[in-house]
Amino acid sequence: MAQTAMTVRIDSIQKAKFDQLCEQFGMSANTAINVFVRTVVRNRSIPFTIAADNDERIREKAIEAFRDMRKEAMSSPGPEMDLEEINAEINAVRGAKRDKQ
Repeated sequence: MAQTAMTVRIDSIQKAKFDQLCEQFGMSANTAINVFVRTVVRNRSIPFTIAADNDERIREKAIEAFRDMRKEAMSSPGPEMDLEEINAEINAVRGAKRDKQ
């Protein structure tokens, strides 16, 4: 099978830690990355869970964003048309279509 090179940029401290762990596993970093790639391809998924931290700050920011959107919605004027006006417009368009037929 033909091989190709892949370049990855990574923090030098993380790279050193990764190399050290791979050595403890009895493999090179290259082998470990190949194992990862083959697992992703075979399973068609990342072989570990990717999730946000259960960080209270994330929750607080989400609540704050929701409150800001609600405040903006409450301060803006109501809808341009009420339901009766919308229905009347729909009926007028439907009537015009019927008249063309």
